[in-house]
Amino acid sequence: MQIKELDFNKGNGLIPVIVQDARTKDILMFAYANREAVRKTVETGHAYFWSRSRKSLWKKGETSGNIQDVRNILVDCDEDTLIYMVNSHGPACHTGNRSCFYRKLDD
Repeated sequence: MQIKELDFNKGNGLIPVIVQDARTKDILMFAYANREAVRKTVETGHAYFWSRSRKSLWKKGETSGNIQDVRNILVDCDEDTLIYMVNSHGPACHTGNRSCFYRKLDD
């Protein structure tokens, strides 16, 4: 599959990206990517995303040093969601937690 085949139209130019640890299979984070972010991820092997709040491209770990080396990219059946399988260097979450999913929803 090629980047041009991904369906960015459903999300107004963005597609959801689930980031998963390649070794443990733990879910580390969720973000969005535009076509350029996916292209840069494929070209460099480092995780890139689109920041909806800053309206700009960002490389994971660019300021924190907690980069994610992308080992594989999985595409869902509708071609509108990706999973980045990564080796993570440091915590994925801006809070310092290994994963952004460290809390449970209370009843």
